[in-house]
Amino acid sequence: MKSTHRTSDLGLAHPTIGLVRLASSLSSPNARPDSPLDLTGDPYVNLSIEHFLLQNAPDQSSVLFLYTNRPCVVIGRNQNPWLETDLRALHNDRIGAPEEEAVFVRRRSGGGAVFHDEGNLNYSVICPRTSFTRDKHAEMVVRALHGVGATNTSVNERHDIVMARDESGDPDEPLTRKVSGSAFKLTRHRALHHGTCLLDSPQIHDLGKYLRSSARGYILAKGVESVRSPVGNVSASLADSFFSMQGVVGGIIEQFARLYGVNPDAVRRAQRAHANEPEVFAGDSWVAGTVSEVQGEQEPDIAKGITELRSLDWKYTQTPRFTFSTYPIEEDPRERPPLPQSLPSSTRAFLRLQHGAVVESHISISSDETVASNQATRVHAALNGQKLHEMTSARWSEILKQGLGGPGGVDDALVKELAQFLGGLLGG
Repeated sequence: MKSTHRTSDLGLAHPTIGLVRLASSLSSPNARPDSPLDLTGDPYVNLSIEHFLLQNAPDQSSVLFLYTNRPCVVIGRNQNPWLETDLRALHNDRIGAPEEEAVFVRRRSGGGAVFHDEGNLNYSVICPRTSFTRDKHAEMVVRALHGVGATNTSVNERHDIVMARDESGDPDEPLTRKVSGSAFKLTRHRALHHGTCLLDSPQIHDLGKYLRSSARGYILAKGVESVRSPVGNVSASLADSFFSMQGVVGGIIEQFARLYGVNPDAVRRAQRAHANEPEVFAGDSWVAGTVSEVQGEQEPDIAKGITELRSLDWKYTQTPRFTFSTYPIEEDPRERPPLPQSLPSSTRAFLRLQHGAVVESHISISSDETVASNQATRVHAALNGQKLHEMTSARWSEILKQGLGGPGGVDDALVKELAQFLGGLLGG
C-alpha cells in the first residue's frame, strides 16, 4: 500500500474502487463535534468534482463521494428557477453581494429542486452503466440508516427515501416524510446516482423561504417540475437515542464496501480520513481519502466546471421555454391570482421567454383595446431580447415608463407599482 498527495487526477488513475470525501475550507457555525463533515462546502466545487469523477474515473471503477454544502438551492438541469425557487431570497449572485445567504445552483443532472445545508449529507455513486439500477444505491443508504436506528426509512416508487410516521404519532401528520431525493446522469459507459439525505438540517422548517415561488400561479414551463413532498430530518425519528452524522457516514461507507467488495484497507483509510487533513491514499486497485476544495480547484477541468456552474448564463439562460401571464391564455387557461388592488383591473402582463430572454410580450394598463395595443407595442420594443435575470425593479420601471408613460400616458406612480409587482414576482 502506498499513499499519495497527488491531486492532478485525484488519485483515480487506475482504481476499480474509489472512496472519496470532500474536505471543505468553509467553516460551519452549526457544526457538530461528533461529525466528520464538520466543515460545509462550496456546492459549485462539490458538483464539479463529482462531474470530474464521472468523466475521468476508469470505466469499470465504482466511486463513492460524500460531502455537505453550505446553504443552497440546487435545481435540475432542465428546471425553471422562476418556478422552482423564490429568487428574491437567492438574489445575491446577481447583485454582487457577498455570499452570506443561500445561493442558487443549477446542476448538470436532471431531477427536482432540493435545499442543502450542513445537516444534509450528499452522497454520489459513480459506477459502470451495466451494473446500474435506480434503487440500488438508495437502498444502500437505507441499510446504513437502519444501522443507526432509523428503521422506519425505506425507498418508495419514485426512488426517494422516505421516513414512516410513528404509529403512536399525530394522526394528522403525513404517513411518510421525504428525507432523500435522487437525480441521475447516464453517459455511454458510466452512471451517476447522487442524492440528498436530510439527517439533521437546522433549517428544515424554513425550506419554503427558498423553494416557494410567488410566481408559480402565473408560469407555464416546459422541462421538469418538482414534485412537492413533506420532508423531515432522520434525527427526528431518533429522539430517544444518540444521533451521529459520523455513524451515518461510516454506515454508508460500510454498505458501499459490501456492495462492491471493497478492499478492507480502503475502508479503514476512508473511515479514518479527517476533513481538516485532506489526503488521498492509494492501493493497487483502490483510492480512499479526502479532497480539499483548494485541491479540487487546482485541477483545470474542475476549475472550468466551477466557472461554468457559477456563471449567470448557465444558471438562468439554460431554462427551457416558458410563459408568464397575469391572465388566462389559450395554452394556459388557469385562473390567476388577483392583481394588487393598486393596479387597474384592466392591467395585463404577458411574457414568452426562450433561454431566459423575452421573445414575445404584451404589457398594458388601458381598458381601451387600441390604446392597450399601442402600449404593448411600445413596451415590447424596449423589452424584446432582455434577459429576465438582469431585470431589476429599476429596469422594469425604466422600460415601462418608456412604453406606458409620457404625455397623456400612465401616471409615474402607477408605472412604479407595476414595476414593483413584476420585479417582486420575477426576482428583480
